[in-house]
Amino acid sequence: MAFKKHTNNSFFGDFLYESIIPKNHFLKVAREAIDWDRFTKKLLKHYKGKAEVGRAPYNPSILLRMLFVSYLYNISERQLEESVNFNLPVKYFVGLGVDEKSPDHSTLTYFKERLLGGGSLTLEKIFTELIIQAKKLGVEFGQIQIVDATHTHADINIDRDNGRKKKGKQSVDKDARWGVKHNKKVKDDNGNIYTQKQCFLGYKTHSSLNEKTGIVTSLKVSPGNKYDGHYFPSLVKKDQRKKLLPLKTQKRLKDQERKIIYACDRGYDDGENHTFLEEKNLGDAIKVVSTRLTKKDKNKDIWIKLTQSDNYQKGLEVRYKVERKFGESKKHHGFGRAKYRSLNKYNLQANFTFMALNLKEILKITAGIRLKSGPITL
Repeated sequence: MAFKKHTNNSFFGDFLYESIIPKNHFLKVAREAIDWDRFTKKLLKHYKGKAEVGRAPYNPSILLRMLFVSYLYNISERQLEESVNFNLPVKYFVGLGVDEKSPDHSTLTYFKERLLGGGSLTLEKIFTELIIQAKKLGVEFGQIQIVDATHTHADINIDRDNGRKKKGKQSVDKDARWGVKHNKKVKDDNGNIYTQKQCFLGYKTHSSLNEKTGIVTSLKVSPGNKYDGHYFPSLVKKDQRKKLLPLKTQKRLKDQERKIIYACDRGYDDGENHTFLEEKNLGDAIKVVSTRLTKKDKNKDIWIKLTQSDNYQKGLEVRYKVERKFGESKKHHGFGRAKYRSLNKYNLQANFTFMALNLKEILKITAGIRLKSGPITL
């Protein structure tokens, strides 16, 4: 592998960084706690000749860390270039010497194209690698997983886009779809109360959150009009492949207890999802709609029994925690609006947003370090 040479191991690297950057700075701890070289190995196959032929490229882990900074601090890629050039903790985290210039935003664009060219599987491997490293650092995942979806508005001026469509032109984001956020009770001028649908144009991210750690363990993206419940089985299968609960934790659980409990809101109350959890021997805490409990036939008995179970009560007790995570993603990491256009590019944004959130949780658990919210100071 012939990557660009850097001065981070010279006077312009370690000596100056050690003298200036506090040992407990979030980016310093993040650089040293995570084995970023493992990401390099996973990304090399997207380089011509695996970086062994042609001009020496930047080590892909440098560009990967630049993207992490962009999502951690919610800054644009042009702002990112300036931050890497003039902010020493950022430059140290990225892996450059003090006297080196940042890769420009066009280099970062080519890197993203490599990631997108590998499809969703490439992003999933990077996402999973951070989970693997969390386990190696001693993060212990809990028994309860919370599944839910959050919406993101498309990067579109709706009025202008409608004007384009009237002229027979295609939407600037052909993958974005109208979806319903929730139903809201509204009172009109006469005092009458009626239900109004709150809609959005954009995308959804379906995710599985570990309640104990606050780490998002799996995710999938879709256009905004898709039914949440259909994505539930694939998220559970992704979690199972990660083997979140170690053997010693599983042995502590009683034989009659389910290994992992899945908690969801009413949007996932589908007979197929309940059956899926039963077949996988997993705990069921999918919130049951009231009509199931008020039936006049005997079928309601199984639903009443479910709502009275310990697994159901445990799951629904903590389900609210996923809403906090979604709120954090939108308030501090710009996830309320899509950065790019197309579902494929939105998938990149979703993965890096939640990887940034996961990195924050991992360092909070393992090192007691928290990322200070707010813009990067130069």
